[in-house]
Amino acid sequence: MAAFATAVDIACQVLIWIIVIRALASWFNVRPDNPVVSALYRITEPFLDPLRRILPRVGMFDIAPIAAILVLLLISEVVHILPTP
Repeated sequence: MAAFATAVDIACQVLIWIIVIRALASWFNVRPDNPVVSALYRITEPFLDPLRRILPRVGMFDIAPIAAILVLLLISEVVHILPTP
């Protein structure tokens, strides 16, 4: 179980960093056909799109990345709290 918790924790941390990088990239005028930006969108969109349908925009700000990061942190913590058989 410890190996599973570690793997989930690492996956969550990697996804968090990818979401942060995507959010930072959105502040700059980066072409959408850039291969790095395209890869970031392909990786993060399955997590962010459902949250965007649920959460409203706050003015011109998209809060879906913040919500996704909080969900990933929660998943990481819950996996570590679960009892080991």
